[in-house]
Amino acid sequence: MNSIPDTPKIAVVTGANRGLGLETCRQLARLGLTVVLTSRDPHKGETAAASLRDAGLDVRYHPLDVTDPQSIRRLANHVEAEFGRLDVLVNNAGVFLDPLDAPDADAASVFRADLETVRRSMDTNVYGPLLLCQALVPLMQGRGRIVNLSSGMGQLSDMNGCCPGYRFSKVALNALTRMLADELQATRIKVNSVCPGWVRTDMGGPNANRPVEEGADTIVWLATLPDDGPSGGFFRDRQAIPW
Repeated sequence: MNSIPDTPKIAVVTGANRGLGLETCRQLARLGLTVVLTSRDPHKGETAAASLRDAGLDVRYHPLDVTDPQSIRRLANHVEAEFGRLDVLVNNAGVFLDPLDAPDADAASVFRADLETVRRSMDTNVYGPLLLCQALVPLMQGRGRIVNLSSGMGQLSDMNGCCPGYRFSKVALNALTRMLADELQATRIKVNSVCPGWVRTDMGGPNANRPVEEGADTIVWLATLPDDGPSGGFFRDRQAIPW
C-alpha cells in the first residue's frame, strides 16, 4: 500500500482481545501500523492492548459490539476524530454457535437447525461486517484494505452438511466480499476473504494444526497488499482458493 509519508497507517481489528484477532494486531503493529484493537469486553480488550503496548507496539483499545449499530457508529466517530482516516479494516469478530459438542450426534444437522442460532450467527458474522464497512469505508478516502475472516466451511465448492449457522454466515460473508469489491473497483480499496485454516484458538480448540502466528499470516498479507494486489478473492496461505 502507498502511504502518506511519515504517517503510520491506521488499522481497526474487530474481536481482537485474543486468538487470531490479537495476533493480527501484534503483526500489524510490528509492521509500523497504529492499531485500534476492539472487543466487546472493555477489561479484556484494554488488558490485551496494554500487553502489546508493553512490547513497544502502538495499539489502542476501543469497545465494539459488532451486533450493535450504535456501537459501530461510536467506533467510526472515534476513528474519524482521533485519526481523520482509516487504512485497514479486519473483520475478525465471529461466532460458532452450532452445537458440535452436544451429546446428540445429529444436533448440528441442517434438519435440526435452530433459526435463532442461525440469526445470531448472521448478526455477528455477516451483518456486523456489513455495517462496519458502511460506517468505515468513507474514512478510507478511496484507498485501503478490508479483510473478512471467512472459513473453508463457507466454500460452496466443498460444501458439506452440519453446522448450518456457521456455514450460512460464512457463505454470506464471502458474498459480501464480492459485492464490496465490485462496488469499490473504481477506487484503490482492496476487499478479500481469508480462510486462516484450523487454528489453535478458543474457537478452533487445542487439537487444531496451526498456531495463531501461522493463521494470522495471510490476514496480515491481505491487510498490507500493494496497490496492484488482488481484490474480490478468497485466500488461504497467500494462495487463491475456490469459492
